[in-house]
Amino acid sequence: MNNDTRWLARLAIDQGLITRPQALQVRSTLGDDADLMTFAQEMIDAGIVTDLEKLEKVAELAAAKGAKGAPAADPFEDSNTQAPFVQSGPAGHAGLTAKVPAAKPTGPIAVGAAPNFDFKTIPALADDALADAMRQLLKATARYGASDLHLSTGARPFIRKNRALAYLSDYILTDQDALRLNVALLTDAQKKTFLDKKDLDYALALSATDRYRVNLMFHKNGAAGAYRMVPAETRTLENLGFAKHNATLMKLLSYHNGLILITGPVGSGKTTTLASMVDFLNTNRTDHIITVEDPIEVVQPAKGCNVTQREAGVHTRSFASALKGALREDPDVIVIGELRDLETIEMAISASETGHLVIGTMHTSDASTTLNRLLDVFPPAQQTQIRASVAESLRGIVCQRLLPDIDGGLVLACEILVSNTAIQNLIREGKTTGLRNTMETGVKEGMCLMDNVVFGLWQERKITAAIAQMNITNRVLKVKIS
Repeated sequence: MNNDTRWLARLAIDQGLITRPQALQVRSTLGDDADLMTFAQEMIDAGIVTDLEKLEKVAELAAAKGAKGAPAADPFEDSNTQAPFVQSGPAGHAGLTAKVPAAKPTGPIAVGAAPNFDFKTIPALADDALADAMRQLLKATARYGASDLHLSTGARPFIRKNRALAYLSDYILTDQDALRLNVALLTDAQKKTFLDKKDLDYALALSATDRYRVNLMFHKNGAAGAYRMVPAETRTLENLGFAKHNATLMKLLSYHNGLILITGPVGSGKTTTLASMVDFLNTNRTDHIITVEDPIEVVQPAKGCNVTQREAGVHTRSFASALKGALREDPDVIVIGELRDLETIEMAISASETGHLVIGTMHTSDASTTLNRLLDVFPPAQQTQIRASVAESLRGIVCQRLLPDIDGGLVLACEILVSNTAIQNLIREGKTTGLRNTMETGVKEGMCLMDNVVFGLWQERKITAAIAQMNITNRVLKVKIS
């Protein structure tokens, strides 16, 4: 790639015309020999750039700068950023510096400074200074728009943003570094529990708007911690990406009894969707909502409803015991952070049959797999009875995934099953293989298949053909993608 083309990509990223993933996409299409004009034309033809006047000015500047040499920050090799960074903030603050992107952020999340912790200073920092630096690192990670921060022995510290990994430093954390970082913000009781049990899940609140879900553990090299950023504000279902399916979800949430399942792989946004549903009920109804979580991530202040939030291991021994107690606590809605075992699932189904609306999450990829997982945990002798119970109580299943979009962000893809007579008969008779056909004919009732939704995202040019191919199983649809 010649100098003026590199400058074109660099300047286009800096001025917010394109993102780095889009620059890489164009390079992949054209190859390394593309000149400036060819590269610019491809950005136009691919629909990436629509402001032609601005692009023309950028191209002129790139040609002038290219004659003098290559840009210092190569846009095709700088994997951690989408724009050049400049130093800002007070120097020497507990080993933490900040880098501010020059490009204007886009999307619903306000992107701030990228975290750049000087991890080499850890051994020299006192415990109080390290704790303060850890707080600043978490806040900077959240402001940057990352979803996770990982600090693990024997590895470079890294973050996850838009499902992609980016290293914060080339420094490899020693066992003492990782242990000190991960216990820096623990209370004495939490530290003792972690060191005794070698595992700890907890919710960390630095302020009313700075909350994190934390998992600490030990592995073969030493201590490790995973910090999930909890959004400061609960977004609406429509803003999360359910705009086309909003009416269907509103219908599901209008019921006063039954079972609603939110499913998807790890990191697919199930907790965010669950919090959004609870917020909708809290705003639009006058009920008693009891949530059982591990740990409590999104705090739900009472609005129209009274909201009781319980944390497994802190406020109750387990999900199952909390559910058993909840039935005596006059709830209207019961929210379960995860349906993970036979006892919890059995209690959830029983609660949904006795006049409560139960909403829970599971780690499954589609509606058919969800039902199989839900039913197969029961012994053969209970299968007939439990299938009849689920057929009567199930209101709907929402399966979701977050896919990389062409702008370098994420887009939601979902599959929705809405219970009707045909669905109930299939569940009762154990013929879940027929769910797909029934869901295809139930579009008017708000149902949709993941394959069709992903194909639609590709048609709308929201995702690439490669991403669509990876997330579609239907051979007919795969052939149509090029």
